[in-house]
Amino acid sequence: MSTELMIALSYAEAVLLVVVLAVGLTQVRRRLTAISDGLGALGGALATVQSQHLRPLRQMVLNINEPLKVAAGALPGIAAKAAFVVRKVTGG
Repeated sequence: MSTELMIALSYAEAVLLVVVLAVGLTQVRRRLTAISDGLGALGGALATVQSQHLRPLRQMVLNINEPLKVAAGALPGIAAKAAFVVRKVTGG
């Protein structure tokens, strides 16, 4: 092979490499844009779910938890009384 041909092929290879990389990066950009759009839509939907469905549940959960806190506070006393009854019944 001649030197001129080798130089021309080297330039052609470099140009081809740049073209292939440009095409590949363009495809990656398009896919990332599509993913970004999808994530934006998902974020909007999640914000809607939170504001319309989850936020009202907070007060309901608080209303349920208050009586449960009272019941949980009474459990040690109930357990002590139950232990006393068990000792009386078993003679211990």
